[in-house]
Amino acid sequence: MNDIDKKILSQLQEDADIPIAELSKKVNLSATPCWARINKLYKEGYIKKKVAVADRNKLNLKTVAFVSIRTNQHNMEWAKKFISILSSMPEVVEFYRLSGSIDYLLKVLVPSMDEYNTFYTKLTSQIDIFSVATSFSMEEIKQTSSLPLNYV
Repeated sequence: MNDIDKKILSQLQEDADIPIAELSKKVNLSATPCWARINKLYKEGYIKKKVAVADRNKLNLKTVAFVSIRTNQHNMEWAKKFISILSSMPEVVEFYRLSGSIDYLLKVLVPSMDEYNTFYTKLTSQIDIFSVATSFSMEEIKQTSSLPLNYV
């Protein structure tokens, strides 16, 4: 990936619907080579897909919960069931396995504390979990889908 590819990717991360004519001007290429580079970025896996970024507040998802989970089950059968359950819950928008004292971290979006309680009850009724701790976001200071490109 060269500097022109990075410029293209940077622009596309901000607006994937930018017309090719406008994008090519911003990166100082003609339209055809610009289009070819975009296709190359897809083929090489730098661009996975195009999506619409929805406004969570307009979708009534005003409560952001970060859920820390500890388990005393470290076998594959439990892990597969746990992953399957969480993967099927649309409220879980991010899901990580961690090192350290916390085993899993979730980012959960729901309309309210009542709905979080419903989510929590559903989760804990489906699988045995040793410990669950939840922190609620008071303010979103930075949220972006743009990835840094200075490490490529």
